[in-house]
Amino acid sequence: MILGKLKLGFFITLAVFASAQSKYLKGKSLAKSKTAVSSKVSKKSGSDLPVVNENIPLLIPQKKNGKSGFVNQKSRFVIQPEYDLVMFFGEDCNLLNSPNEKIRKFGTKDFATVEKNGTTFRINKSGKRVYQYKNDDLGKCNLTLQKALFHAYILHGKYGIIEDSKFKNPSDRSQFAIYPDYQYLYIMEGDDVANPMIVAAYNDKFGVIDVNNKIVIPFEYSDIKRNYSWKLGKMFEVTKDDKNYYYIDSDNRSY
Repeated sequence: MILGKLKLGFFITLAVFASAQSKYLKGKSLAKSKTAVSSKVSKKSGSDLPVVNENIPLLIPQKKNGKSGFVNQKSRFVIQPEYDLVMFFGEDCNLLNSPNEKIRKFGTKDFATVEKNGTTFRINKSGKRVYQYKNDDLGKCNLTLQKALFHAYILHGKYGIIEDSKFKNPSDRSQFAIYPDYQYLYIMEGDDVANPMIVAAYNDKFGVIDVNNKIVIPFEYSDIKRNYSWKLGKMFEVTKDDKNYYYIDSDNRSY
């Protein structure tokens, strides 16, 4: 499935992610579907959705009984869970640069990419399917990548963080931004390269720290996905049982 393959993009580069929605579409023919471009929708629109945290999306991907939809910030379904996979509302640069001018509007942040029965759509914030992906509509992404300032560093089997411009001698403890003391570290992709969020493992539990080694999310999770949820939604996708994943914000509030 198209979006299933997209998950792999979360573990590589931003360039791959930004074009992933369409690159995988180009790699295989879209499944033909007789499904009408319609959906169960809520009467609510983006303008009247409740706001609990201004820094996160008004609509958040959520799974129920094996299907995905979107909840509001009070964890109530606004777009019912009928999809196999969904992504945060956000831009698709391939559609924004479509050779078909009429299609470009569907690439804006007002729409989300979803997949059902092997067919991929863009939906609006009321849940209506407004566009079905077609290879001929896809343009080329023009991306400017930000160079990372920090990287994970492994020493004696433990993970730490170094700032590339300052690090020269691993025997000098003071040169580490975070001295290697963790089982695992992963720097999340984000807009602020000087203050990235870092997924960390300590005592067999996952949490999140910053580059000053301050705990942002307590070490209480069995896993935190290393994907683009922080960049796209300022959220982390977590689980405590390795089965049921859900989103939390930087205050460890769940949705």
